[in-house]
Amino acid sequence: MKAILIDAFVSNLSDLRPQNTKPPPRKSENDVEIRITHAALSHVDMLYAQGLHQNNRRHVVPPFILGTEFAGIDESGRRVFGGGLGSFAETIRVDSSSTRLVPNHWTNAEACAVGASGAVSYGALISVANLKAGETVLILGASGGLGVMAIQIAKAIGVKVIAVVGDEEKGEMVRGIGADEVVDYRREGWEERVMRLTEGEEGVDVVYDGVGAVESGIKCLKYRGRLVVVGFAGRGGDIEKVRANRVLLKSVAVYGYRFGEDGRRFPERTKQVWDGFMKMVDQGKIKPVIYKKKYEGLRDVSEALLDLKERRTWGRAIVTINGHGETEVAPKL
Repeated sequence: MKAILIDAFVSNLSDLRPQNTKPPPRKSENDVEIRITHAALSHVDMLYAQGLHQNNRRHVVPPFILGTEFAGIDESGRRVFGGGLGSFAETIRVDSSSTRLVPNHWTNAEACAVGASGAVSYGALISVANLKAGETVLILGASGGLGVMAIQIAKAIGVKVIAVVGDEEKGEMVRGIGADEVVDYRREGWEERVMRLTEGEEGVDVVYDGVGAVESGIKCLKYRGRLVVVGFAGRGGDIEKVRANRVLLKSVAVYGYRFGEDGRRFPERTKQVWDGFMKMVDQGKIKPVIYKKKYEGLRDVSEALLDLKERRTWGRAIVTINGHGETEVAPKL
């Protein structure tokens, strides 16, 4: 099969090319083979390719197939989406618990664009930060795959949303999915702008941090506010150093939410998170957000990652790997 195989970490993302490799082996009786129709791109993929992610120290080392989220057709001919290392390929093998059925009203591309981001955002906001109707939440990284889900989840429960983005196009996009206010982080003093948008200029109740900007988030919190960190991949491997006195001065609570590890340690809790999010999906409260540019085939993975690196994309950039696969109703034998 063809795949984006990482034999050695790359310094230039444009060097990534599809190559022939062996199909993934079956590791357990719970493994299922998925013929991939679409794959989503994230900052994690970009860091994995370059060896800049913390997981590259032990868990993700060459040789490996790049990519972490997919949609496709399983062995029973069902449309599924899910996550697992190796999605930039024609096929993948994952544990059956890592896949979910694509909702009837979504295409495979739309399901791929949502991926695990919806469950991550739901768990962070509802389960960890305990966000409630009538509160105000600040979404950092609002235009990304995680952020667009966080906005819609917050609006679905009756929360005021302030979205932080980096350009006007992204601002228009997040307004279109429900953001009440939009702040441009390129403008000096944007944190003060956030404060002015809150009741009594006291700050927001909750900060959802998908980029790793904890100190800025704390500046925007009200006294005894809550901040939940779900990612820092957008920093390109440069992890923020937070001054602990910032936490003390406002008596804020700072949480980390590591979705994958939570699933391994507390599978029942993660099931509840997925069920809660999928209930919103079934109620029509969640809209997949796919970046406007078309990427066709594994050969376009490098171009898509470069667009991601240059912060051109919003929502999820999706690569179509097998455009005809979605119409198939039975697996190839």
